[in-house]
Amino acid sequence: MATETIDHATLSKLAEAGVVQSAHVVGQEGGWGILVKYGMTERTLAAQRSHQVRIFHKLETLVDYLKGIGIPRFDVDAANYDPSSVTKHKRPDRAVAMKEAHEAAAYTKWLKAEIQEAIDDTSPTIPHDEAMRRIRGAIKQA
Repeated sequence: MATETIDHATLSKLAEAGVVQSAHVVGQEGGWGILVKYGMTERTLAAQRSHQVRIFHKLETLVDYLKGIGIPRFDVDAANYDPSSVTKHKRPDRAVAMKEAHEAAAYTKWLKAEIQEAIDDTSPTIPHDEAMRRIRGAIKQA
């Protein structure tokens, strides 16, 4: 039997309306899940993209989440929680993307400084037509 789930938007609206009767945090392999009761219905919080049961790897993150949507009180069932089953998810693709973003930001900062330096430069300038005339004259003399 498939677990019935509830999404973040719906849970937020229910919490805002004050109809959430209880939140039950359940320890399981890989972290913590949330079981919410409202009316005669119990649903598990689903992840936004996968629509599978949302697993919080850290209890602190889950506490912040529940408090943030207006559910400051809940019970915790740690019977099936195994801290050794929680693994750190490494995202090397994100590390590369962040490095590229930092490099792009540094280049943009440097380029803006170079442009501003050129704008602020008070040394005499030569109009384009005059510069081209001088270049053509220098080429003819060579």
